[in-house]
Amino acid sequence: MRLDKFLKVSRLIKRRTVANEACDAQRVTVNGRPAKASYDVKPGDVIEIAFGQRSLKVEVLDVAEHTAKADAAGLYRELP
Repeated sequence: MRLDKFLKVSRLIKRRTVANEACDAQRVTVNGRPAKASYDVKPGDVIEIAFGQRSLKVEVLDVAEHTAKADAAGLYRELP
């Protein structure tokens, strides 16, 4: 699954276009390297997103095309 779509489906970023813009601005890294929106996300990848002053680091546990809002948090695990 594409990185921008995963960020939207997992509800880490609200809209896919915003996720795409964040990738273009190099605010999203996967496994320590800046990633394009077309990057193919796999379980085990570590994604870090910079939101202004703070950043969020998560590990991908599962990749699903569609998820309910209640199940979205099950796709990833937050890392310190």
